[in-house]
Amino acid sequence: MTVNIAGAVSMTSCYLLILAVGIWAARRARKVERTYEGDRPEMAMIAGRKIGIILGILTTTATWVSGAYINGTAEMVYRPDAGLVWTVAPWTTLFCLFIGGFFFAKKMRAQKYVTMLDPFQQRYGNRTASLVFIPAIIGEIFWSAAILAALGTTSGVMLDLNKNFSVVISACVAMIYTLLGGLYSVAYTDVVQLGFIFFGLWLCVPFTILNHAVTSIKITAVKEVHQKPWLGKIDERFIGKWIDDLLLMVLGGIPWQAYFQRVLASSSIKNAQILSIAGAFGGCIMGIPSILIGSVAASTDWNQTSYGSPSPYEKNEAAMILPIVLRYLCPPYISILGIGAIAAAVMSSTDSSLLSSSSMFTHNIYRKILRPKASEKELLYVMKITVLVVTVLATILALFTSTIYGLYALSADLVYVVLFPQLVCVLYVPCVNRLGFVTGVLTGALLRITGGEPLFHFPAAIRYPGGYFQDSYYVQIFPYKTFAMLCSLIMTVALSYIGKLKWPERYITAFNLTERPSETRITN
Repeated sequence: MTVNIAGAVSMTSCYLLILAVGIWAARRARKVERTYEGDRPEMAMIAGRKIGIILGILTTTATWVSGAYINGTAEMVYRPDAGLVWTVAPWTTLFCLFIGGFFFAKKMRAQKYVTMLDPFQQRYGNRTASLVFIPAIIGEIFWSAAILAALGTTSGVMLDLNKNFSVVISACVAMIYTLLGGLYSVAYTDVVQLGFIFFGLWLCVPFTILNHAVTSIKITAVKEVHQKPWLGKIDERFIGKWIDDLLLMVLGGIPWQAYFQRVLASSSIKNAQILSIAGAFGGCIMGIPSILIGSVAASTDWNQTSYGSPSPYEKNEAAMILPIVLRYLCPPYISILGIGAIAAAVMSSTDSSLLSSSSMFTHNIYRKILRPKASEKELLYVMKITVLVVTVLATILALFTSTIYGLYALSADLVYVVLFPQLVCVLYVPCVNRLGFVTGVLTGALLRITGGEPLFHFPAAIRYPGGYFQDSYYVQIFPYKTFAMLCSLIMTVALSYIGKLKWPERYITAFNLTERPSETRITN
């Protein structure tokens, strides 16, 4: 197999530019640090709360637009069994960041938290609140692994480049500038990466639409030509599953440290809200090229291309449809810009996950539980070591696990089912206590796990109504993830309220229903 030299050079140039910007931003961060009177680890985590509105909007958008986002959107539009109506990612991004901006950004930034886990530790105590650290950190690591694996696959299709080599190089570049400059480096490199994504993909779109093998996407939207119409349709039987996916993407996209890191680093409360709302439009707009590329793929007669037949869907290569379209429907000098866009999208999210994971561990676990008296220098070392460890773990998963997407999907489910209702409670329900919190977390996790997971051949212990068997596994079409989330929310509030009632002294002692005297309630 011969490596595409021009593509490899283009990709290398992209990485060198991003690395150079990251090093420049690290130097700028050190200058700011000299005049910063606050905590040095917090400077690395949230840039001293000095992220301005323009930089904040761009880094929020870039963080959201990952390799999995642009690849997955194109795949869902292309798939004959899905189509545009099942491709909820672009417009759910709009709703997700809107809700985050209006209902969560203001409260979190006003309290001057450092990470998303701070309100939990203030309300329930450091050790009890560490329960939510588990799904939060798992989600970040699997997210990094998923998008690194996506880049490896893309590089193999576009450049005939070794998948493992692409994954390792991308992870190392992202890790280096994250180690050097913290959030400052991540934010400034996000600007460059966003430019690559925007211009790279939009430049490819006209060439794909005008290719001789492509039927007009206006015709194939509603008429079956090469496959089913790419608009798709929702069978009434599956409306519950569609609602489940929709709410998971909208509400489950909020409780992520990568998002709140931008919110908490904003220079003001107003800017925190603006960057979220503006980022909502940016993330939605950035999904449009992927939608068009997916529709082009569904409108292509692959026999008229060098790809040949059968189609990518019939070859079980639908997940690689975006790089396939760029390679076989674009001129070579244009397609190499597309791989630059995908590589930039991967790193714009990978670096955010690395910093988010290390921030939560250093601030919420090491500093508050393991070593409360640790010096600033020690904390900075721990933060850098954590970035290194998370990079290694994500890279290993990307290299050796074939079910990365499935692992990420499951971790995203846990974030939605476990973290979202608890974030709502800790910010908006004054009566919640440790009893309700622990019970709610366990209830949500248990209901999600017992719902089964076909990707891992994990059978459903609870078979909700309306489902069916496929390959001896029960497929749920009832919105059981949302049901689990609501049960977690209800159990948290109900048992917290019960814990506030006036109980006989023996029950108070036995069940520890009272709050610790040292734990004050958070004011809204």
